[in-house]
Amino acid sequence: MTEFIPTVEFNQSQEVLQRMKALISSRIRGKDDVIDQVLICVAAGGHVLIEDLPGVGKTTLAYCLSKTMDASFKRIQFTSDLLPADVTGVSVYDEREREFVFKPGPIFSNIVLADEINRATPKTQSSLLEVMDHGKVTVDGITHEVGSPFIVLATQNPVDYEGTFQLPESQMDRFLMRLQMGYPNEENELDILSGDQGSYDDLEFEGTVSVRDILDLKRLVRQVFVEKSVLEYILRVIQATRTESEFKSGISVRGSLAIKAAAQARALYMGRDFVLPDDVLEIITNVCCHRLTLRRPSSDAPEERRMVEGIFNRILASIPLPR
Repeated sequence: MTEFIPTVEFNQSQEVLQRMKALISSRIRGKDDVIDQVLICVAAGGHVLIEDLPGVGKTTLAYCLSKTMDASFKRIQFTSDLLPADVTGVSVYDEREREFVFKPGPIFSNIVLADEINRATPKTQSSLLEVMDHGKVTVDGITHEVGSPFIVLATQNPVDYEGTFQLPESQMDRFLMRLQMGYPNEENELDILSGDQGSYDDLEFEGTVSVRDILDLKRLVRQVFVEKSVLEYILRVIQATRTESEFKSGISVRGSLAIKAAAQARALYMGRDFVLPDDVLEIITNVCCHRLTLRRPSSDAPEERRMVEGIFNRILASIPLPR
């Protein structure tokens, strides 16, 4: 067995992540905050849900991220007639070998773009549950590893769009963060109009990051120190969501672990090997709010998201930060 030799250490991790940011920012204008959050998810090894109106750059961001890495990339266009086997793969009988042979689906890739994920039926959406949680796919009783790193970048239109299905809570809980792109400002949109955007396939970046580099970042994130008072602060926030009368249910244990991992990744992104309370504050809304639903849901999905964020921000304001 060959010895694992790290290629990235703490003093190099920020340089690697900032190089990735510079490459993506050269194509995605004026969205540094969104790019920061996506790269924090990459370092933490988490999945990302980008939710917004059509045509604001969700898919372009996913393609740009894939091009910054020397890693395998697959795009799955989710539609109402997509089947689970179209995602995970299928066993096919081989006449020559006289046995069934597994043909891997597009989910077997380092980076998977699940484009317009909420246009698929709940049955097809559920095919992602195991692989997003464990990095494995079970077909006909046999479990197959999809490889590492494994990151799902899913895009979805607002759920009140025609032909969409709301993602179940179990699916939402597997995304480390939910982000929104928003429209570019006037200056950045003018730059976009003035430039030659080309197609996704024309994207080429120099100085890409290797798969080994990404695995090193994940290893370093786990080594970032989190002081006990910061963990206690996270726990107080989590417990407050579980006792909030307006929420149907609070943040799960998976969610609390996600807050810790994202805060560690944010600290590494900022060049530190320890977590500050500010790291938690910077990521906690994007990590938590998609995991929360109202006891009395609104018929207007964007309005419900604003209500959830308002209640959650009230909870944050009521809990003092550790010194």
